[in-house]
Amino acid sequence: MAEKSDFYVPAEHLTDTSWLESKITHDAASAAAHGQIVSAIAVDGSLMVVPVRDGLPSVRYGYAQSAAVWLDIAAMEAQKRERFVDPVSLGQAVNSALISYDLPVAGAYVRQGVSITDSWRESLDKLFRSKKIEVNRMNQSLMSLLFLLHGQPGKPATSLDVNCPAPACDERAIAVGDAGSDCPACKVRLFPTDALRIHEEVVEDGTNESPLGRLMQVVELLVIVGLATLLWEQSRNQLFQNTLFIMDGPMAVYGPPAKLRSQALRYFQLMSESSAGIAPFICGIEKTGTVADYASSLARHNVLSPGDLLVVDSEVISAITNSDNPIAYGAETYWGRKFVYRSTDGRTVVFTVLPEQGPPYDDHGGQAHPSAYPTLPAVLDVIDRTGSSMYRNGIVPVSLAHSKAAYPIGVGTDVLRLAAKQKLGLGASGT
Repeated sequence: MAEKSDFYVPAEHLTDTSWLESKITHDAASAAAHGQIVSAIAVDGSLMVVPVRDGLPSVRYGYAQSAAVWLDIAAMEAQKRERFVDPVSLGQAVNSALISYDLPVAGAYVRQGVSITDSWRESLDKLFRSKKIEVNRMNQSLMSLLFLLHGQPGKPATSLDVNCPAPACDERAIAVGDAGSDCPACKVRLFPTDALRIHEEVVEDGTNESPLGRLMQVVELLVIVGLATLLWEQSRNQLFQNTLFIMDGPMAVYGPPAKLRSQALRYFQLMSESSAGIAPFICGIEKTGTVADYASSLARHNVLSPGDLLVVDSEVISAITNSDNPIAYGAETYWGRKFVYRSTDGRTVVFTVLPEQGPPYDDHGGQAHPSAYPTLPAVLDVIDRTGSSMYRNGIVPVSLAHSKAAYPIGVGTDVLRLAAKQKLGLGASGT
């Protein structure tokens, strides 16, 4: 305590907030297209890295899963009007799908004589080929969805650009097809999943939870791509036009796979151009982070009232991040733009939404004005209609997806450790 220092926390140092008034749209919900969105599909993921056995603390096994939950908003609202809730009707209003994947993340290798980096590379290639998203008439592997994201709706790419992972090789942007290929210079085997560059974050000594998190965010994006494309192909003028796709977290890709940001932006904007309306309706909901903390503080001090929408432009970003260079914010990671909304029931929601054209952020500050986001009114409408008390400032679709994807604490960890021990052959009879 004798060495206590004072630090600046923007969310706790609100002084004069009058400068924010020009950036707030009052009664933003009144402009919402009530009833346009009748269903929502939310996607959330969860991961866990577990030590495999006592005495081998360096050996870690990683589990992750991503859940997609479909919610019939109209059926949910109908139950609100009933004196007694019908659990059968509510159960029929929700449908879900789950994709689970696992791999050794540290201290264990696919075979003798390979590094942990190459072990990850081979594991990702195998995982993307074997794991499929199976829901209704959809049955596509993660690999096929990865090629689809790099192509255009209805027309997957035929190859992905891969940088050779060999340390001594300088070959870049090598076209690699679905079957993989050899580097033309050093003959190292290349996989299509090398384009994600997740292996670049893998370390020899560590838990490698970070690259597993990168993998999970990629899978969540591919799930959204697959489900949106399914509706676009099979019900473009009906379900596709009245369904909101929700990501738990921002519409962003962090770390080595960040180049997928531009692919996602281009893909969904092409999908919008080929649709009769303004679909696809896509947003990301952020429960935590610096913007969420700042937004909660604004609501607590009544700077934001119910129905208010705050435009998070460069000036607001500068105040939140304490940065003198807010122009660069989000340009390399986000494919949606942040807004802050205080719902009509008082919840404070930070969300990202897709621009109709161009990038949401760029070196000139991007597109901050709400007019660049025609799906914004429909997103606000769903936020107002689906308030949830399952977590602070929550909405029902994300709450349902989280409950489906989350690993149980305690017993769940023990079960995963036992499973990992058997998968790695480190049980009682293992060596």
